[in-house]
Amino acid sequence: MVKLSSIELCAGAGGQALGLENAGFAHLAAVENDHWACETLRANRDNDLMPKADRWNVLEMDMHDVDGRDYRGVDLVAGGVPCPPFSVAGKQLGAEDDRDLFPKALEIVRRAEPKAVMLENVRGLSQPRFDRYRGKIIAELEEDLGYRVHWDLVKSSDFGVPQLRPRFILVALRPEVDTYFEWPDGGIAAPTVGQALGSMMGENGWSGAKQWSRLANSIAPTLVGGSKKHGGPDLGPTRAREAWKKLGVKGSSIAEFPPDANFPTQGAPRLTVAMGGRLQGFPPEWNFRGGKTAAWRQVGNAFPPPVAEAFGSAIATAITCETNSVQRAEVSA
Repeated sequence: MVKLSSIELCAGAGGQALGLENAGFAHLAAVENDHWACETLRANRDNDLMPKADRWNVLEMDMHDVDGRDYRGVDLVAGGVPCPPFSVAGKQLGAEDDRDLFPKALEIVRRAEPKAVMLENVRGLSQPRFDRYRGKIIAELEEDLGYRVHWDLVKSSDFGVPQLRPRFILVALRPEVDTYFEWPDGGIAAPTVGQALGSMMGENGWSGAKQWSRLANSIAPTLVGGSKKHGGPDLGPTRAREAWKKLGVKGSSIAEFPPDANFPTQGAPRLTVAMGGRLQGFPPEWNFRGGKTAAWRQVGNAFPPPVAEAFGSAIATAITCETNSVQRAEVSA
């Protein structure tokens, strides 16, 4: 099967890029300015272990230095632009925040002229206080650039991810492609935290792993990873830690290793970076590079691959259907 082409902006640890790859997209570029995130991308995809056709072109650079004209005609421009300007954990400065990269993303779209656009962000962007800002984004895509725009708030748990993790997702498509697009409705049951992490909790010999797994019988609260300006390797503020406590997890810090045979049977274990990756929907072999703080930041800020794959598949189907329709018309002409 011939893969569709894409570029990934603010690729982070590769959650969205991996999901889109699984949906049939080949990445012409994965742009990211964080060094350790780029090391993660290279370790998992841009290396000699991967077939050359499947490697990612990892570009460690500021998104402001990307010229969309270099990728003119690409099928999809996708990205998880930074969330701090809209996060409830921050000051919610929106367009006044120097980390707001939506204008640059739209400039790249304008110059690259892709068939489809997919941008994701935190739930905060869907709040009423950002109605005007969101309206400007949609107006530029629809009125200036000629796309049809779809957007909504999506729960990652509806796509089989064992945490709530609501995300704002915007999809914009050329009118001829939009005809074939259907918004994914999820409907995939998510495992509980215990089901997702039980084997990992017990892999070092902890005798309480099975009991813990039975008691951790709901999906997780949304993982957080902190920003470069503040936040460290833990499970978030007091309210979030209380939610984790109900699942039998200590949220004050992240562990280097799973609990061992000496850990109290009734104790509350901590999560590891690998466990966080599992809760985000990454495959077990995904290798997060960097120290604990850098690696956890990548995990906590990731876009779950299963959600990206579902939306990527819907976009790929729409593009393919439109292409086939054009080819049939040319044959019959």
